[in-house]
Amino acid sequence: MKNCLITGGAGFIGCEVSKLIEDTFDNIIVIDNLHPQIHKLNERPADLSPKVNLYVADVMDPITWDEVLSKWKPDLILHLAAETGTGQSLTESSRHANVNVVGTTQMLDALIRNDAIPSKIVLSSSRAVYGEGKWLDKDGISFYPGQRSNEQLANKEWDFKESVFLPMNTNHTTPQPTSIYGTTKLAQEHLISCWCKSYGVNYTILRLQNVYGPGQSLINSYTGIVSLFVRLAKQNKSIPLYEDGMMLRDFVFITDVARAIYEVMINENANGKVFDIGSGYGSTIKEIAELIAKRYEAPTPEVCEKYRNGDVRHAQADISDTLQVLNWCPEVSLEEGMNLLCDWIDGQLEE
Repeated sequence: MKNCLITGGAGFIGCEVSKLIEDTFDNIIVIDNLHPQIHKLNERPADLSPKVNLYVADVMDPITWDEVLSKWKPDLILHLAAETGTGQSLTESSRHANVNVVGTTQMLDALIRNDAIPSKIVLSSSRAVYGEGKWLDKDGISFYPGQRSNEQLANKEWDFKESVFLPMNTNHTTPQPTSIYGTTKLAQEHLISCWCKSYGVNYTILRLQNVYGPGQSLINSYTGIVSLFVRLAKQNKSIPLYEDGMMLRDFVFITDVARAIYEVMINENANGKVFDIGSGYGSTIKEIAELIAKRYEAPTPEVCEKYRNGDVRHAQADISDTLQVLNWCPEVSLEEGMNLLCDWIDGQLEE
């Protein structure tokens, strides 16, 4: 393959992918605005492959697209550019909608305008599209509980009574987002799939769980709960546990995610499909906090009963279908991944 274009490619996931694919493509082109919420310095990230042609620009700018596409005709596009803060999306809805939705339509329009239709588009989506997902009641009947109301959360009714959460699976769980962010990501999925079908372009959509690991932003307060926990523990502070601390999350290591992206780039069996990418293991937030507190000999994490509207009670992937189709499986265990991340954060904070 010749040219790979990555939107938002100077971020956490993009940098890892760029190193993995640098020998697969003749040219790698990245468009990224180096937003200060993610990038402390407005300069090329050290982790970005030196083979990358970086355009510091906004995906919402049609002039940028025309400039890039007049020079580079992408064979494959990896669409990573997105605003990702679940809580922030409630107070900055227009920003999330503009970047995630309008940024995507600007890209699609520019591809037509510049006669630059690619062979394939890979979209990085999110488990947020599922919302609370599917649950099983006491009679063994599945149902969709929908979004937890502010009144319910204020009354500390964290769970759906006498019900059990079912891991998220693209073939069995209907998307019902409970956040502005999740809604915009589902819109991205629909935009990419219908556009690609109309123009005969292959596409693959990856619904990522909680991605973590060395290289993630340490200054973005809206993502990276693990890095926040590490900083508190290193300051010998007790980590606050929202709700009752028993929310499930599926933490998947950055190298496993990058390998999944590379796999769907080259695997024709992935065309036209949506995959769940996670570890397949649901750990409680309390479990993560205790693991980190123990490493740094910090005080025991404490339940604070705070909550965030739009947050889901549980999130965990059922990756069984993904494993059947892709030549991929997660390799980094939670304990190994957390230690690698903590080692990296220690090094960063000592510099």
